[in-house]
Amino acid sequence: MDIDRKKRIVGLLVVGLAAIAILPWLLTGEGYKERHLSSRIPVAPQMPEMVDIEPQSKPLQDTMEVAPVMEIKPPVVVQVDAQTAPADSDETVAEEAKKPVVGTNEPAPQLDEQNVPVAWTLQLASFKDEANARALRKQLVGAGHKVYTRRQAELYKVYVGPDLKRDRLEALKETLKNDFALDGIIIRFTTQ
Repeated sequence: MDIDRKKRIVGLLVVGLAAIAILPWLLTGEGYKERHLSSRIPVAPQMPEMVDIEPQSKPLQDTMEVAPVMEIKPPVVVQVDAQTAPADSDETVAEEAKKPVVGTNEPAPQLDEQNVPVAWTLQLASFKDEANARALRKQLVGAGHKVYTRRQAELYKVYVGPDLKRDRLEALKETLKNDFALDGIIIRFTTQ
């Protein structure tokens, strides 16, 4: 080995020994002081003991066993013709006019194959922008109509209805065509 290489090895050993002697003195940890902060979190309360409570009232009797269900009979509607009715005073006629009229001539609603009533609705418009559909709905609700909207694909459709009588929607369609210049189509109402 040549002299330069020996000097380098000796120098490296001296530096290593000095590091071994000095580093523990420098890294004693005296320079770092950990802060011990007091906790502001209150101590958790103790859980209350579980208590079994006995009910003090008696359970109610089953009403189905006590009394049988009474059948309710439909009201009897008597139609009186103006010709055969006795002549009454004007006050009696005015009172009769205030009473609600029960329509007995209306047919029962049609049922589909699943025994669900067939209902109809009037589709008035389709919009790409939901804000336009909401504006039309607000305008129609302000006019006193039953209005709802549905999103189908990327369109927002505005409907009026539903109604069990298609002829009522036909009349409503003409009214809306005159009032709002909207020509809708009558379709079968579904809940989806």
